Amino acid sequence: MATELNNLSSYNQDDVPSGEKCIIGIVVSEWNKEITSSLLHGAITALLDNNVDEKDIYIQYVPGSYELPFAAAALIDKKKFDAVICLGCIIHGETPHFEFISQAVSNGIMQVSLKTQIPVIFGVLTTNNIEQARERAGGKHGNKGVEAAITALKMTQL
Repeated sequence: MATELNNLSSYNQDDVPSGEKCIIGIVVSEWNKEITSSLLHGAITALLDNNVDEKDIYIQYVPGSYELPFAAAALIDKKKFDAVICLGCIIHGETPHFEFISQAVSNGIMQVSLKTQIPVIFGVLTTNNIEQARERAGGKHGNKGVEAAITALKMTQL
């Protein structure tokens, strides 16, 4: 596995642009809330650590990951965001549902970003089991929420 020995959330603070004056939206799935709450905490912490003002972080909850693209587009329609972060967790089950949802969410997020010309960041875990999700939501592989926040800040510079 590519991430087996890595904490993917480590970053060099000097390589991250300041988030001062950035307005960031975060859309969070309520499905697999144990995981998505941790992702959200990581994202908020990283944004605050990189000078985004707390009042400039807008959070929108949605029922599941499938709803992330629609909510991201709705946020962008309501307010001028510098970036929107989508956080979710899709865990493989016994049916093809995982593949359908994962594909739809990833394509949907990309389409919103391309259509709106606003960076919409894919912070969605797609794992085989809950343990893999925990490892990527604050466990031994770091926190994908942190990675998504750092990506958002870097993308605001384009």
